[in-house]
Amino acid sequence: MASAPIAQSADAPAKPSRISWAAIAWFGALLFLCYAPILFRMAKQWANDENMGHGFFVPIVAGYIAWKRRDLLVATPRNPSMWGLVIVVWAALQALVATLGAEIFTARLAFVMSLFGVVLFIGGKQWLKILLFPLLLLLFMIPIPQILYARLTLSLQMLASELGEILISAMGIPVIRTGNLLQLPSQTLDIAEACSGIRSLLSLGFLSLVYAYFTDNRAWMRVALLIATVPIAIFANGIRVATTGWLSEIDLKLAQGTYHEMEGYLVFVVALLALIATHRAISFAARRFGKA
Repeated sequence: MASAPIAQSADAPAKPSRISWAAIAWFGALLFLCYAPILFRMAKQWANDENMGHGFFVPIVAGYIAWKRRDLLVATPRNPSMWGLVIVVWAALQALVATLGAEIFTARLAFVMSLFGVVLFIGGKQWLKILLFPLLLLLFMIPIPQILYARLTLSLQMLASELGEILISAMGIPVIRTGNLLQLPSQTLDIAEACSGIRSLLSLGFLSLVYAYFTDNRAWMRVALLIATVPIAIFANGIRVATTGWLSEIDLKLAQGTYHEMEGYLVFVVALLALIATHRAISFAARRFGKA
């Protein structure tokens, strides 16, 4: 008599999943083909827009983080969801309508949405949860909408002017502010759009998340450091304006050209150091008050 098959226990551990590289390559090729014009124009903006110079690094870093999580993906059973396909189709329609309506930001956002859909369709919710951070990180490669950019730039210009006035006055240099113009004894500083600090804010926000990912496994810390980048970037830009004003009183050439660019890089390094110091201060406070 043939023996009856042994019933598998409901509590038996799920078998590890196999990553379907063929499916990933297929979907990747299709996505690149469909979104190639959008991606090309976005990469062109990265090359020409100083505010988006970090855009080239975003997909590289996000891809590296996703690759480091491949073992976790293999250990997680796949549970494909048809909702992923729905998201892919929705994103494609969104990209089409946005392109016809010249809504650049919405069209570019559709590409990231489609990646969410592909992950959900191939691996399911657990895979999406594992790859959520690198997928969200990709949002930093999309230039912000022009309307929002204009409003942020204007607000940051005013803040930089106000901080510059305060710091320059603290140095003992007479200064009169009129809007975004700082009248000094030897010249008038115009806090232009390029000096608003939005470039530092966007780059520092991206770097804060990457830094927190590689140095701290607490999700709330990433959020905290991302929020902290706003005052750090604003204050660092105020220091840059004040430094420019101070150097211009010593020698006007020190506030122009290559010297001015070098000041920007040095102040950005100071902002990074301030970010690291903020991380350590928050970690110390968390240990002091018993936060996990």
